Amino acid sequence: MGKYLAALFFPGLLVVLFTRVTYNALVGLVLTVALIAISVYRGYTDTWPILIIDALSLTAGFWYSRRMSRKFV
Repeated sequence: MGKYLAALFFPGLLVVLFTRVTYNALVGLVLTVALIAISVYRGYTDTWPILIIDALSLTAGFWYSRRMSRKFV
């Protein structure tokens, strides 16, 4: 249950965090996808449902970071 909650919130938050640091939503998305790819390679993400939840969270985080960055430009 803990992995599912982490997969639901952390990727989206990481996209927003990296977007705030780099001032570019695409760079934030790429950095977060790289971190998830590393976790899959190392064996921390081991099931398809977790990967699907990660992808949904990435999508929501990217949408929010794009929306947020448009307000500040």
